[in-house]
Amino acid sequence: MPIVTFLGHAGVAVRATAFHLLADPWLAPTGAFLGAWHQYPRNDHLDVASVCDADWVAVSHEHLDHFDPWVIERLPARTRILIPRYPGPAFRERMLAAAGDRQVIELTAWEKFPLDNRGSWITAIPELSPMCHDAAFLIVADGRGILHCNDARLTAAQARRAKHLAGGRLDLMAVQTSGASWHPICYEYPAEQMAEISMNKRISKLRSVQRLVRQTAPELAVPFAGPPCFLDAEVGHLNWVLDQEEGAYCDPDVSTAWLREHLPRQRWDYFKPGDALDLDTGECVRDPVSAEFSFADADAYLERYAADRAPAIAKVIAEHPEPGPGLFERFAAHFEYLGGLSDYFLRQIAMIVRFEVTGPNGGVWDVDFSPDGLTVSKASPDVRPHYRITTAGRWIEGILAGRLAWEDLLISFRVSLYRDPDVYNDYLVGLLKHANAPALMAVEEYETGRDETERITVECDGARYDIPRYCPHAGEDLSIGSVVRDGQIHCLAHNFAFDLATGECTNARAANLTSRRL
Repeated sequence: MPIVTFLGHAGVAVRATAFHLLADPWLAPTGAFLGAWHQYPRNDHLDVASVCDADWVAVSHEHLDHFDPWVIERLPARTRILIPRYPGPAFRERMLAAAGDRQVIELTAWEKFPLDNRGSWITAIPELSPMCHDAAFLIVADGRGILHCNDARLTAAQARRAKHLAGGRLDLMAVQTSGASWHPICYEYPAEQMAEISMNKRISKLRSVQRLVRQTAPELAVPFAGPPCFLDAEVGHLNWVLDQEEGAYCDPDVSTAWLREHLPRQRWDYFKPGDALDLDTGECVRDPVSAEFSFADADAYLERYAADRAPAIAKVIAEHPEPGPGLFERFAAHFEYLGGLSDYFLRQIAMIVRFEVTGPNGGVWDVDFSPDGLTVSKASPDVRPHYRITTAGRWIEGILAGRLAWEDLLISFRVSLYRDPDVYNDYLVGLLKHANAPALMAVEEYETGRDETERITVECDGARYDIPRYCPHAGEDLSIGSVVRDGQIHCLAHNFAFDLATGECTNARAANLTSRRL
């Protein structure tokens, strides 16, 4: 004891002497995000009744490849559900709606929550910036430490603190290595540029994990939490991202090989659905069904998988019918509400976003996020938008009716995107995904209350620069979590790049670095 069983994607089951805990289990046969994402490899051979017979379920955040209502409704009445406490209410409210009569408990960051009367506990470790409602779980079960990172991009300081809190030893550290952003794969880039951006993001992600694990030195590090595959015809062409040599996302096989080469003194391994690891002995029992799967031979596998899942996907799409008349009026009212939530976010967005809504009762509509206030209008040929989002009216209707969130749609990849200039606007995404005043206020307070007194010196092209130690975007420690080249410092946590001469962020909307040449 304890035994860790890998459930696929980011899901694990921890069976200790006195309890059975699940963390981020995703088992739904409908996949996630409007039937677009599916577990890769598939995990539907697992015994759902046995897996779900749990005392505790810990769910890190509201993304539907981690928060699976299909699993939640199959839990016994005795199961208690643990979630991180975030500034906004959205995740708590969604979980309470799914939990029924089951108890939902919010975990305060870094506080030990007991799992039994034998000294086992769990705590949540959220990302530093409240813009990102993601968290890792640190679990100590029967004396063994497990850092389950989920999608949370922890700083090295957070990971080292977790190790210290676990008694100076992490027996298992599971780290997301694939990433699954809608950038660049949903953007309208030429093929050559798409390939270049994809590879840069892939390598940046691997380097970030390499740095984090090197700073933490767990007994065993495990790449996990993706990537997904895409089985519906609308998004099936995106499976190019799974290519082992040139794809945007790394599968665990590729990640493990790269990380073993670049951090050879660290022990690495990866696991497939159903594989069980004894943390006391190190013995691993491999699942016989999953053992037949190979990431290197995916084409025929995905074709069979898509055929099997087609009825479930069709059912998901049927739950989102085409919109009726008056879609523009409802769309306008929705954005007028969003525009009243935060003056700070309007000032930071400060651009026109064009929505091309296809299908019945759709149209082309402009949302002007002006610091003076938000306005919505039907598009004019005289207006040049800075951002364009194209999607079907059935998905917009789902958002307006409260059946799904904007981030659910964006992560579904059932969108096409274009931006000019090609600069990421974190505030636009933040407003859409949070859509509530408390969460937005927490971001404003975090960003306007930063302490930049701790500073470091970096060198580039023969010049020396004084910069704050921590990234102005999300608090990454730039002294160890960055790369300096070509007059810029690149933060490895979120790929933000800052010009050292001016302090300006060159690829995203972010606060100035406040750099100074010495």
